Amino acid sequence: MNFNVNNTKPLILLSPLDWGLGHTTRCIPIIHTLLQLNCDVLVACNSRQKELLIREFPDLFFMPLEGYNVQYGTNKRRTIARIILQLPGILIKIKREHRWLKKLLQQFRPDFIISDNRFGFYTRNIPSYFITHQLAIETGLGKKINTITRLLNYHFIHRFRECWVPDNQGASALAGTLSNPGKLPAIPVQYLGPLSRMQPCNSAGTSIPLLIILSGPEPQRSVFEQLLLQALKQVTIATTIVRGLTGKPAPVVPAHVTLYDHADAATLNSMLCAAEMIISRAGYTTVMDVLKLGKKSILVPTPGQAEQEYIAQWLLEKQLAYTIPQQAFELQQALEAAQHFDFNRITITENYHPILQQAVAAVSTKKTGVILSAE
Repeated sequence: MNFNVNNTKPLILLSPLDWGLGHTTRCIPIIHTLLQLNCDVLVACNSRQKELLIREFPDLFFMPLEGYNVQYGTNKRRTIARIILQLPGILIKIKREHRWLKKLLQQFRPDFIISDNRFGFYTRNIPSYFITHQLAIETGLGKKINTITRLLNYHFIHRFRECWVPDNQGASALAGTLSNPGKLPAIPVQYLGPLSRMQPCNSAGTSIPLLIILSGPEPQRSVFEQLLLQALKQVTIATTIVRGLTGKPAPVVPAHVTLYDHADAATLNSMLCAAEMIISRAGYTTVMDVLKLGKKSILVPTPGQAEQEYIAQWLLEKQLAYTIPQQAFELQQALEAAQHFDFNRITITENYHPILQQAVAAVSTKKTGVILSAE
């Protein structure tokens, strides 16, 4: 790997959190824009993240970096307890990734750094930008704990030059007060607009009556999958399921169900466009994808993941999605309720192009004297 072949190109170091693949996929439009701005992009990530990104960017540069490997429980109470028990280990891994970055900077000198929710991925000597949709953090443990967690969150965020929020600012926010709290961090905050790799639907194509997208950490991904597969033995609507994993044996399913272990961006885009109804977790990246395409959805937040539970309730109140907790979920009833639900639509405004252009221009002028622009 040699970035000195053409040292006039800005070098951008980017690292997404491994807490699910949503942080990785929402970085795809950012990487596309950086490449359009004639930058070299070096991504620090684990092997699963690399497997996803290399399908989109076969010529991208990668450095191996392990993530936090957060584990969930089999129900809400166990998930909350398990996350709390893992907090000391997460703090250790934040310090470890910061030391890893210092060593990397002895070999490479990026022009700026983008961290998607990786607290240790910053340096004082190089412009470092932090991406998060959670300025305020919903813990599910009450307002006092939420306030303490927000203060700790800001303690880490203040180590960066700017905070970039992948959401709208104000009343049209998709993440509610998580992304638009009453008090912002002391560093500059810029709203990127929702980040989605999905492209607008050009034609209807073949209709998919029901599309199910499975995602998130184990064991809850498999728990939800089994719940749905059992229900689909009785509910005979034509269904396509994207399992969100690779390398595991596919379960036996009824004839009206089509399984995909994984779908690349273009295939998933086509499926979403063709879907009449979508069932998925309330992961924020999935929310951005579904709402960008103006699709109807039933969101089932991961039990114990308070952020998803909050976002699901927020979107239900805004009538942007029909949502239901997993413990109350019954497929036939959910489909009937969603059919009678009065869905609203929202306009997605993407602001990340000029913000990235500004960041690249600040360093490219030092190298070439020319301000680059995205096409």
